[in-house]
Amino acid sequence: MKNTFKVEVSIILPVYGSENTLTELTRQIHNVMSENKYSHEIIYVCDHSPDKSWEVIKRLTKKYKHLKGILLRVNAGQHNALMAGLSESEGRYVITMDDDLQHAPTDIIVMMNELKKGYDVIYANFEKRNHSLWKVFASRLNNLFASYLLKKPIQLYLSPFRAINSSIIKDLLRYRGPYVYLDGLILMVTNKISSVTVKHHPRFADKGNYGFKRSFSLWLKMATSFSLAPLRLTSIAGFLLSLIGFILAIYFIYKKLTVGILVSGWTSLIVTILIIGGLQMLAIGMIGEYLGRALLTLNNKPQFIIEEKIGFKN
Repeated sequence: MKNTFKVEVSIILPVYGSENTLTELTRQIHNVMSENKYSHEIIYVCDHSPDKSWEVIKRLTKKYKHLKGILLRVNAGQHNALMAGLSESEGRYVITMDDDLQHAPTDIIVMMNELKKGYDVIYANFEKRNHSLWKVFASRLNNLFASYLLKKPIQLYLSPFRAINSSIIKDLLRYRGPYVYLDGLILMVTNKISSVTVKHHPRFADKGNYGFKRSFSLWLKMATSFSLAPLRLTSIAGFLLSLIGFILAIYFIYKKLTVGILVSGWTSLIVTILIIGGLQMLAIGMIGEYLGRALLTLNNKPQFIIEEKIGFKN
């Protein structure tokens, strides 16, 4: 992040599988910012997209002087790509948004107006989301987990459509770990956060790229990078099962001494073994996830690798 502000607003968009959207998206952003007389830059971070998105970005930089592009050598994920864009941004304010036009460029102005009231971050809160039912349900579940794990206000929806004051971006960029969850970082450095309600639009073209695997991976980043709660939960579950086992042992001893009959059964024994064994494997897997991430962090695994930049002056 540069110390001087060369433009008023930096608009950062991770790009993946969006060759058919970028031209219209760029046109709309350029028109909105020009009509509202904002000096701006558009930074597209091509996350090693398998289509021709990078070729489209290079073509658009010839038409729009404020457009810049970053090509990542390997796919890094949405939040890591955003960190690449943040590290190159020069604006007093930063907007992050998706590349599929479900986030309307006209709403940038609404979010900017709210941000200037003294907040560090403004999130877009959507009236109704144009996503499949499983994504809406998963998002609500993730919201509950985030409220518990990250101490997030329950009414705050962590949208990828954000407006960020540059005053906290230097704090976000201090994080060097390879597993980035931007919203977790934001909640760590500020509580001056608000939201505005906007519309969520249908995709302009193609299909979404965020399937179950990517969504679950993002959830793991949130759960294991910024909280020890999963480890504590497995410890509590282990303690409760041990307590139940201890109580049952006392009960069976009592039955043996008073009645002379010891209750036994193959089914109950197997079920008990499976429950305890499953819990142990869950705990070991959780510990392994933390250790694996710690190892990669110690080995300085990069957040992203830039292969090429276009539109930048240096």
